[in-house]
Amino acid sequence: MADIQSIKNRFGIIGNAPELNYALQVAAQVANTDLTVLIFGESGVGKEAFSLIIHSLSGRKHNPFIAVNCGAIPEGTIDSELFGHEKGSFTGAVDSRKGYFETVNGGTIFLDEIGELPLGTQARLLRVLETGEFIRVGSSKVQKTDVRVIAATNKDLLELVNNGRFRQDLYYRLNTVPIRVPALRDRKDDIILLFRKFAVDFAEKYKTAPVQLDDDAKNLLINYSWPGNVRELKNIAEQISVLSQDKQISAKELAKFLPEHTTMNRLPVLAHTNGQGAHEFANEREILYKLFFDMKKDVTELKRMFLEILQNPNMVAQNQNLVSQLKESDGYRILSVD
Repeated sequence: MADIQSIKNRFGIIGNAPELNYALQVAAQVANTDLTVLIFGESGVGKEAFSLIIHSLSGRKHNPFIAVNCGAIPEGTIDSELFGHEKGSFTGAVDSRKGYFETVNGGTIFLDEIGELPLGTQARLLRVLETGEFIRVGSSKVQKTDVRVIAATNKDLLELVNNGRFRQDLYYRLNTVPIRVPALRDRKDDIILLFRKFAVDFAEKYKTAPVQLDDDAKNLLINYSWPGNVRELKNIAEQISVLSQDKQISAKELAKFLPEHTTMNRLPVLAHTNGQGAHEFANEREILYKLFFDMKKDVTELKRMFLEILQNPNMVAQNQNLVSQLKESDGYRILSVD
């Protein structure tokens, strides 16, 4: 079994977080078997890189490898893509076609976003995993294949099982060896290492000096939530490398490139005295309710002040239509003027 550092060097993996090292260790241990692997992790954490590691360290490394995004293929064609079809089996099937399980025979198929598979396709996949058999769409001929399946998901498959959207038997068949790839926010010590690597790479690509972060910018980077994980960090590193005039990046400059900070800076600030801030509210709906309630109070107060000003007899006579509208809208009453 290859050691973890050599795997990192070979596949360009940056970081030393314990969760990352454990995931790599499991990938290395299971690589030289034919066990099915299910990789868990949020979008952008690098699940496909783990599938490549497993394939490259396996006995199938000289055979085909293909990555399939199950969520990007329309439901009506996913069976044909995976298992092939016969000529005339559906509209547009002008020729017979081999599917991935036929063309990758002897190799590895990486099924990303496995939770997006339709239930009918899930049944076909289960048959392949259990017996190595499949049938082309529009055919009755059973064919055999020898393919290792590595699946990945950013969803809670057990929740999908409970909701009837994912087969329980397929879940347990896929989940022979689970690998959980940690989110970037759980690898805080790796964030600066990754940014520095990306900054150097983009400096070489665009033939410029690499950007550097001051201490406040580093703290901002580390404490950002990274909903897009490593993919988002790489994109932001590229944006800064291309768009920043100054190569020494401050926290203020960095914040311009972080969507969460940009959005939050445009939102109204909720006053609080107990240090809890927005956490006083159970969810966003309650925050919106409070904002609307405060706005309603402000508008009501403005109307009241305006009506008091209109107590002047001359102004009432000149603005009788407006006064009537205001009275009808909120039930305010003003003194009659003789």
